Amino acid sequence: MAPQILVVRLSSLGDIVLTVPVYKNLKSHWPDCRISVLVKPQYVAALEGHPCVDEVIPFQGLWPTIDLLRSRAFTHLLDLHSNFRSFLIRRLSSIPNQARYRKDALARRLFVSLGWASPALTKHTIDRYLDALKSWDVATPNRSLELGDWKTAPAPAGRPPERVLLLQTAFLGDATLTVPLARELRKLLPAARLTVLCRAGTADIFRSSPWVDEVIEDDKRGNHAGLRGFWKLSRALRSNRYDLAIVPHRSLRSALLAFLARVPRRIGFCSSAGRFLFTDALPFTWGMHDLERNLGLLLPLSRSLPEKDETVYLRPKSEAADRFLKLLPDDRPLVGFHPGSIWPTKRWPEQRFADLIRRMSLEASVRPVLVGGKDDTELTARIARLAEVPVLDLTGKTSLAELIALMSRLSLFVTNDSGPMHVATASGVPTLAFFGPTTKELGFFPYGAAHKVLEVELACRPCGLHGSKVCPEGHFLCMNLISVDWAFRSAVRMLRHEPVAAR
Repeated sequence: MAPQILVVRLSSLGDIVLTVPVYKNLKSHWPDCRISVLVKPQYVAALEGHPCVDEVIPFQGLWPTIDLLRSRAFTHLLDLHSNFRSFLIRRLSSIPNQARYRKDALARRLFVSLGWASPALTKHTIDRYLDALKSWDVATPNRSLELGDWKTAPAPAGRPPERVLLLQTAFLGDATLTVPLARELRKLLPAARLTVLCRAGTADIFRSSPWVDEVIEDDKRGNHAGLRGFWKLSRALRSNRYDLAIVPHRSLRSALLAFLARVPRRIGFCSSAGRFLFTDALPFTWGMHDLERNLGLLLPLSRSLPEKDETVYLRPKSEAADRFLKLLPDDRPLVGFHPGSIWPTKRWPEQRFADLIRRMSLEASVRPVLVGGKDDTELTARIARLAEVPVLDLTGKTSLAELIALMSRLSLFVTNDSGPMHVATASGVPTLAFFGPTTKELGFFPYGAAHKVLEVELACRPCGLHGSKVCPEGHFLCMNLISVDWAFRSAVRMLRHEPVAAR
């Protein structure tokens, strides 16, 4: 008899989305099994129609649920909630084969309240869920989320939006990862006028996009600073009479702007500080790349999400960029290096960057190009001196449009976890990235199969979402264990379009 499996997850929308890899692995192990998922009534639509879920059961109270479960022929119960209520469901349901995940709630409370770290906190929630399957000897090769792993209510019938506002006032990397959302909005709403509200420093990202009709700069430190400036901006947006607002930025300010602009439909993430101001709040999960998380905001507008697309979506688009390209040398392949970061712990050591640049120049016959912002000029000048080979140092000398143009000429980009990393991948440049305090599980890794992240497994990783000024453990092993030899071998293989070994 095929297993009849009940999965219990009575939590928030984001937590429910994270359970999807569990269903994939169960179906892979037992192809004929039947999977029923017990969730809160308001989240039934998130799993309805998923190919690995046969039934979604709305929770209607403890005793009605117990009566229902006892009347069914479930053979297995998987508790992915692990609280007192789910404990009662397990004990009173009479389902013979049971497993549950380790919530480690005490470790989380001690960390939040007292700052006491624990190895239990280093595991991703998805990994915790999948560990619960070990007692059933279920293999877990499927460990990630993909586009289409959840659903939402379809768009209401009526006239499609004519004026759409996309709000992304975060920094360079976040802005770059929002461009595919603009591309898919254009495909979904070809007749609509798409306006993007962004920071002045990222405006060229959207101005270079063929899918964006208008860019409005949010001058947070000038014209739109303070309450008066904020009110002025909201009134200007209101005058444009937008039909739809898409808000990938998870700040209260962005959600409030969409609300005060009186946009009738406002779509954002349920993890946003302003989620209560949205008409549609979608799940946000760290188990998925940020580019794909953003595309999930299209679910209220369409029942089908776009196919995974790794094509180039940033291209040079200005006469100034054309002039800049003509100034670049073309005697040897160009390889870009970005050694900077706002956060010191996200920087691979200077001497190692210099040693790698020297080896790439002398042994791989490439021309090294250093890039970065004006704050990186002293850093890159030191690295250029330490490298002791000719280096083209463009740090602080390129506009954003020129940086995009430069990417079109690079054969490889070597970088820390940073905004320019996403500009490179969006431009189709094979990218080799060093990840230390951050991890790929946070969703901001180089997007696409042509790229490679060098990182080492440590119990203390990740130590933060953005990194820090100093290593909390005092050893900085996450970067110190990434050797120059490992980086050089990986870079050379990428230049040859060969697979990159783990070490």
